[in-house]
This record gives sequence, structure tokens and C-alpha cells, in this order.
Amino acid sequence: MSILAQSDVESAANAWSLFVDSFDVFSVALILGSLVAMTLIVRIMMDARQSVIAPESNYQNLREHLMQGNLGRFEKGLAEDSTIVSVAANAAYRARDKGKDAMRDAAELAASNACTRWVRPLDTLRMIGELGPLVGLAGTVWGMIIAFVRLGQAGGSAGPTDLSLGISKALFHTMLGLVLAVPCLLVYGLYRSIVEKHCNTAMAQAGEIVDMIPVDGDTDHS
Repeated sequence: MSILAQSDVESAANAWSLFVDSFDVFSVALILGSLVAMTLIVRIMMDARQSVIAPESNYQNLREHLMQGNLGRFEKGLAEDSTIVSVAANAAYRARDKGKDAMRDAAELAASNACTRWVRPLDTLRMIGELGPLVGLAGTVWGMIIAFVRLGQAGGSAGPTDLSLGISKALFHTMLGLVLAVPCLLVYGLYRSIVEKHCNTAMAQAGEIVDMIPVDGDTDHS
């Protein structure tokens, strides 16, 4: 067991020394990309919930105010909330003097714009995941070029150990790129459909609210 433990420690030390020796502009780009990706992943996991994107309580409150004909509380509910349902309903409410068709068009446009708030972090995460391996590959190519240039400067007398070390440093960038890409694309694939589902739910709720808004506005504002 002690031999295995010592071997693990030596492997970790070698991996760390390899990382230090391979540290360059490509490594910096990949590390910064990883930090941004981690921030986006945490944000997506916290926000990609129906209680955040399409809260049922907000929808029920707006619906109840309209059923009671209390536009005063309805307007107050719209002003105090920034969910997709409220944003779409607010756009329709402002266009109520133009008829139902104009109200539906305004609500659909506002809901689509509001949905981008939830989709944008996923698209950014996908872009990072797709660029990570390319940056890693660029670092690998650059490292191979340097390795062969040094081989040429040595007159082709470099031994297998020198070549393997140079190639290992070059391939280290590829590994960093893949380590960055896998969680990014995995989270994107898992949560894209979830966000779209909740956005569709919110748009359906908004459509029902818009159909309940009176066009003439002759309801009590108390």
C-alpha cells in the first residue's frame, strides 16, 4: 500500500510539474474559460427552475385579479414582478387600446425577448464548450512546433525522453480543452430542454392572461 501511495504522490507531482512547465497563453485562456464556465453552470443550475422562470403563484395572482375585475391590483402585480408572464402581460396591457391582435403580438414579442434572458447563459456555455478543444488543439500544435524546433536545433540528437517530454507538454493543452468542454456541453445538453420547457409554460400562461385582459379598460381600478 505504501508503494502505491508513493506512486500516486509522484504521479500528482509529475502532473503538477507538467502543468507548470506547459503554462502559457493557451493555458491562461483555458483556465479563464473554466472559471467563466463554472460561474455560468452555477447560475444555470440555480435559475433553470419553474419557480424562477414561470412561477405558478405569480400566474395565479394575476389571473385572480383579472377574474375579480381589479385592474388596480393587476397593474401593481405587473409592476412588482419581472418574470416572463408579467413582462408579456404588461406589454399586452399597454397595447389594450389597439385591440386583441395587437395585444397578442406585443405579448409574444415581449415574452420572446424575456426568454433570451434564460437562454443566453446556455448559449454562452455552449460557445465556451465548443471553443475549448480548439484552443487546446492550438496550444498542442504550438507545443509540437516548439518541440520539433528544439529537436532541429539539437541536430536531431534529442533522445526519446526529451521528445516524450515535449509531446506531453503539447498534449497537456488538449487535455485542458477537453476537461473544459465536457462539463460545458453536458450542462448545455441537459438544461437547454429544461429551460425551453419552462419558457413554453410561461408563454402559455402569458397567453391565457392576455386573453383575459379587457380591451376597453372599463373595469374598476380600486
